[in-house]
Amino acid sequence: MELAQHAANAGEVPVGAVLVREGECIAEAWNQSISSQDPTAHAEVVVLRQAAQKVGNYRLPGSTLYVTLEPCSMCSGAMVQARCERVVFAAREPRSGAVVSQASLLEHPMHLHRVAWEEGPMAAESAELLRAFFKARR
Repeated sequence: MELAQHAANAGEVPVGAVLVREGECIAEAWNQSISSQDPTAHAEVVVLRQAAQKVGNYRLPGSTLYVTLEPCSMCSGAMVQARCERVVFAAREPRSGAVVSQASLLEHPMHLHRVAWEEGPMAAESAELLRAFFKARR
């Protein structure tokens, strides 16, 4: 949640992510699409990039990605390609969530790897941060 707040303070959509493997946080990030002028700089993609650089491999087996919002299709695909073991997200994204809300991409048969998923921890807090952010922008 602190990373999501950091994103909000920077004028980014408030989403934060951490990647954990073997009990160690190996990367943390927040949305940076606006500040970096990079449409792929969602918190999930940024955290996967950082983790891959840190461990020296683009594959991250045995890892769990924790994120404050349900991943989109791009981020879901990136997690599959990175071979993440699991993603845990806080709030659902009813418009573009690709794990359960609008699609079930992590379970799609076209993928050779499956990413397990779980939802709910800190869902209310994450949803409220997002509501407040967008309310202030309108």
